[in-house]
Amino acid sequence: MTENRSSTFQKAVSAVRSQLGIVLGFSFFLNLLMLTVPLYMLQVYDRVLTAGSVPTLMALTLVAVGLVLMASVLEWVRSRLLVRLAALMEQGLEVPLLQQLLQSRNEQADRQRLADMERVSGFLSGAGVLALCDAPWLPVYLLVITALHPVLGLIATVGAVVLALVALVSDRTTRELLITASGLRTKASRFAERALDNAEVTRTLGMAGGLVKHWQEQRVQASESHFRASDQGGNYQAIGKFLRPVLQISMLGAGAVLVLNQQMTAGAMVAGSILLGRALAPLEMTIGQLRNIRLTRQAWRDLMEFFTTSEQPASSMPLPRPAGELTVEKLVAPVPGSERPVIKGIGFSLQAGESLAVVGHSASGKSTLARLLTGSWAPSSGAVRLDGADVSQWQREELGHWLGYLPQDVELFPGTVRDNIARFGDVDAEEVVRVARMADIHELILSLPDGYETLIETTSGFHLSGGQRQRVALARALYGNPSFIVLDEPDASLDRVGEQALVQVLQQLKENKTTVVVITHRPTLLRCVDKVLVLANGCIEHFGEARQTLTSVSDTRQEVAV
Repeated sequence: MTENRSSTFQKAVSAVRSQLGIVLGFSFFLNLLMLTVPLYMLQVYDRVLTAGSVPTLMALTLVAVGLVLMASVLEWVRSRLLVRLAALMEQGLEVPLLQQLLQSRNEQADRQRLADMERVSGFLSGAGVLALCDAPWLPVYLLVITALHPVLGLIATVGAVVLALVALVSDRTTRELLITASGLRTKASRFAERALDNAEVTRTLGMAGGLVKHWQEQRVQASESHFRASDQGGNYQAIGKFLRPVLQISMLGAGAVLVLNQQMTAGAMVAGSILLGRALAPLEMTIGQLRNIRLTRQAWRDLMEFFTTSEQPASSMPLPRPAGELTVEKLVAPVPGSERPVIKGIGFSLQAGESLAVVGHSASGKSTLARLLTGSWAPSSGAVRLDGADVSQWQREELGHWLGYLPQDVELFPGTVRDNIARFGDVDAEEVVRVARMADIHELILSLPDGYETLIETTSGFHLSGGQRQRVALARALYGNPSFIVLDEPDASLDRVGEQALVQVLQQLKENKTTVVVITHRPTLLRCVDKVLVLANGCIEHFGEARQTLTSVSDTRQEVAV
């Protein structure tokens, strides 16, 4: 039984917490050692200068240098621990996170979780977590200042509170503007990426001017929102920069008055000024990291929600290789993110080894049906059963061995041709060559610069044509001799030679007793299947033997519109 999301997350959290406790321990001793300089100044002014004792000065200096050196070592060790803490979290979550994302049926919404993990990891190894580790020491430093004299403690406390309030008001005022600006910039960037992806169409149709103008309008909107946020943030930042030296001056001025009135020593005055700087350091660091802290907290919450909800159903035990008997029961399904059903109560069955062609007009639900049959999308009601077992009951890794799928939009992955055909698993060289021959692409692969080891889908790799990519994807679908294969528009990018090879593939699959569902509009492929299903507006318009269907439905005899 696979480990569920919640236990995976809790295990990673426990490991992080144990290491974070060590980091907090280092922070405790480090902040204690930060009292070295003000205490040194206090002793120098109050003892050494008044007594004129050089040996005392040398002894104090040696001790102070040793303590500062120790603090530097602790700071270095703490930084290394935080880097390893971030790596520990990544190692605990990255593999199960990607596995769950690849199995998720809500890819667009869950894809952000990778960015969330990167943000949390970056926070743990950056200045943000250091600010949080040192922030609890602010009241300690204020108490030490108060111990020197209550007036100095009052000035320091009031100053810290005022600086914190200014920062919080600034953050609250600029937050929405920054979110708006970020969203507009992301929208503009995605628009530019789509324009670059379709650069050929852009050049051919002379669309560059219009696209650039539209992109520029989005950028201007983002810049205006960012400028407003920067202006408001700059106002509060200027106030903070004014208050900081005023507070320091107030401390020294008040200290001088107390020294003149013989209520405090000069050493205490200097020590109080140094302690004020040290007390405000974690506060200022925390203020500077407010936005990062807020975004990281939200990312952590999203990760926690992802790992603690929507648990994977437990599998009772591994199921045997299916024979390929397919049963579809009253299937109803919307497109993910929508409530309007695209598939409306579809039901049919295929015996093991039978083949079915699904045809229909555009937006009739053909590709949605293909995704439902493979278990890529989940229906809102009804079921798809393979040898009597609902495809949702199968473990995805297990079902994938017995399932072949060629999507309408072919996607290969950066890597070698061999790895793409072998689904990036353990490579069976003989099986790779067999399915490549079956897809009639073996000779083409051998003609590539490095044969089956040729890199594809990379910036420096070999670029395949649309038809070649589709045939490589077809070989991938055939790899491992699956019991059930779904081909969505497998002939979309094929020439006549490729189409003939596809016909031969369907014939071989029929001889191998492999159950096949092919979505097509070519009459050539309709003659290679046992049954035909005509979809119209998400419903079955006709289902029956291929010969009878081709005879009775005249408008599918030549070509059924996609």
